This record gives sequence, structure tokens and C-alpha cells, in this order.
Amino acid sequence: MHRAIDIHAHVVPAAFPPSLRGQAGWPSLESAHDCHRNIMIDGRVYRTLTDRCWDVPKRIADMDAMHVALQVVSPMPELFSYWLPALDADDLLRYINDQTAEFVTASGGRLIGLAAVPLQDLDIAIAELTRARQTLGFAGVEIGSNINGVPIGAPQFDPFFSAAERLDAAVFVHAVRPAGMDRLVGPNALQQVLGYPTDIGLAAASVITGNTLERFPTLRIAFSHGGGTLASLLPRLDEGMRVFPALRECVHADVYAQARRFFYDALVYDEPTLRHLLATFGDTGLMVGTDYPFNFHERHPVERICKTSDDAALQQKLLVANAKRFLGLSGAIA
Repeated sequence: MHRAIDIHAHVVPAAFPPSLRGQAGWPSLESAHDCHRNIMIDGRVYRTLTDRCWDVPKRIADMDAMHVALQVVSPMPELFSYWLPALDADDLLRYINDQTAEFVTASGGRLIGLAAVPLQDLDIAIAELTRARQTLGFAGVEIGSNINGVPIGAPQFDPFFSAAERLDAAVFVHAVRPAGMDRLVGPNALQQVLGYPTDIGLAAASVITGNTLERFPTLRIAFSHGGGTLASLLPRLDEGMRVFPALRECVHADVYAQARRFFYDALVYDEPTLRHLLATFGDTGLMVGTDYPFNFHERHPVERICKTSDDAALQQKLLVANAKRFLGLSGAIA
């Protein structure tokens, strides 16, 4: 069986320090049943977590069972802390990044880290990204699909993307606190199931309409959940370029060409959908992603890729080669 690089997996520390300033919204962990813990925010259970979030040996055993050679680990999105005061968020995220670095060291080369940074303050975010790259040795950074409701394609984030490009840092965009939850009918789990792909599609579209890659041509940026709704939005955006003069003036490059410069995980749970993404985005940007260790994750990532296509060269791109380019890795993987 082939082995893969999983670029979408999460970590949570086994404990959190108390807030230095008693800040509301600061997370904590409480024991739950068996090997589980509840992550608590403002006295309420946000999610129940298994010890796979922080137990490196158990994680590696699961990676072996999933035929994953390397796993890229990043914080759970609710830990981004964009809604906290910037200094509080920096305290928390520096701690989480340090914990992630310890997980990476303990993995014996099986884990690769992505940092989280407080993007509500760009100067602090750039300083932490620099530390993560130069001191912790992380491959890059995970950011949210929006920063307190502001799309990542907004020009105000240019200094951060400039720093990421300068530092040769991979940028992985994960959905967080998605728009439109008031339009859904059903339990809170619909945030992950339906809200996330909607928000990530809008985030990717904002990078296109914001001409971000025109300003940062060597930026390596990836979108979670297969780019969400982007593949369905592109035909409308492309036709809109022909219909609306204001849109032609706004968007400076072909929308399909821009989308094919992005990277995407293949976390869509469906082979026909993966084939559609390949037809839309091309074969140079799709990579394995699992969302491990949360319950709603891809349990057979390599099998999913192999069922999508029996072309060995294409399988190798999706399983390994594209992820190596995104992460800036060289050499063979074990």
C-alpha cells in the first residue's frame, strides 16, 4: 500500500495554563469519560476530545494504520483566538505552538508543525510566525478563513502574506466561525459539516478577487475541505467577468488560472467529487488531508485516492509530491 503525507490534522495540548489576565474565552480542559477530556470555553463544553489529540505514540500507531508517513499538525481552529485581546491571544498561541513543537520532536520525524498566530494584530502575528519558522522549525502557519469576519483576501492582511512569502512559509487556510450558521436548520455539528466548506469557498474566492497572488507570486497557500464551495463558484465568477465591467476591472487575472495556483486538501469524502476537483483545479495542488483525530475525519485517505484514479503517477502526486512542494520538503519519505 502507498504511504501519504497528511497535510490536515490537528493537535490540542493535554492542558492549558491559566490566563495571565483572567480573560474570558480562555480554554481549559476537564476530564471526561475514559481517555477523553472536555475542552471548556466560558464554562461550557465546546467539544469532547480523545487523547489522540496529545498522545504522540497513539497518533503514530493510527498513522501507520492509515498508511500515513508524515502528518502535518496544526491547532484546532477554535484555538485561533482572534476574538481575544491580542496580547492574551499571543500568550495562548505561543504556548500552543511550543506544545506543538514538543509533539513534533517526540514523533521522531513523523510530524511537521504549523503555527497559529494572532492575526487581529499583524505585528504580533508576524513576530510569532517568524519565531515559528526560525526557532521552532515549523513548515508554516494555519490561518482562519476569516479574521473576526474580515476575509483573508482583504488588502489589510498584505503585510502578513508578505512576511509568509519572505519566510518561505506554507499557509494553510482552515474554516473558522463560518458565516451563514443562522441559515441552517439542525444541530451544532452542521458548523463542521456544512458551514466550513461554505466559508472556505468564500475565503478562497476572496484571495482571487483580492488579487493576492498578483502581489505575492511565490506565496504557497492551501485551502482545507477541498476548497469548499470554490469549484462550484468558479464558473459563476468566470461568467461574471464577462457580464460585469466592474468585476473585470476588479479581478486582474483569469479566475481558473488563479485557482490552479492554490493547493487544496482532498478531504471531500467522495471519489466523484475528487475527480471534479481534479478537472477544475488540475493535478498539481490536491493533497491528502484527514482532519485527524476528530471523529469527523477521513479514515482511509490512501484508499480514497487510489479509488479516484488508477494512474500511478497521479496517485503519487496526490499522496506525496504535491504536499512536498507545498511544505517545501525535499528528499524521499519513509
